[in-house]
Amino acid sequence: MASTCSTTLSISSSSSSLVDAAKGPRQPAASSATQCVTLPTLPPLAAARPSSKAATYCRKIARNVMAMATAGDPAAPAEVDTTELPEIVKTVQEAWDKVEDKYAVSSLAAAGVLAIWSSSGMISAIDRLPLVPGVLEIVGIGYTGWFAYKNLFFKPDREALIQKVKDTYKDIIGSS
Repeated sequence: MASTCSTTLSISSSSSSLVDAAKGPRQPAASSATQCVTLPTLPPLAAARPSSKAATYCRKIARNVMAMATAGDPAAPAEVDTTELPEIVKTVQEAWDKVEDKYAVSSLAAAGVLAIWSSSGMISAIDRLPLVPGVLEIVGIGYTGWFAYKNLFFKPDREALIQKVKDTYKDIIGSS
């Protein structure tokens, strides 16, 4: 337990030595009396725990939540709704199972992520150069206009572009 003493200690603003309010400046160790410092007491252990009312209230809320989750029957366990995986996930899983050299495919995927990351860094470095972003923007606008004029304005050119896109799609995906 902490002991209590009636004398107070303060730090003098003019010097760095401790000053006893009753005696003045501190004397050498041979003549000084034992000094006591009062420490605050810790709260009792029971006060650190929640009160029984609060614990009861929390249990009641938990029961209500469980009752709502089980549709009013607190004795029945909550059922987990199993859903099927989307078709694309099944397709990817089947394709991954067909791959013979998974290490090579994983390495290529990691190399692709690294290439995208480094190219984005390079593009941001180019973007910080003066005049270059403006020039590239003008070039992009000019190419977009040329592409639209060459492939989208006239009907025969538009149909040829659509057919070319369909043929490329069939070459990549395969005919079905």
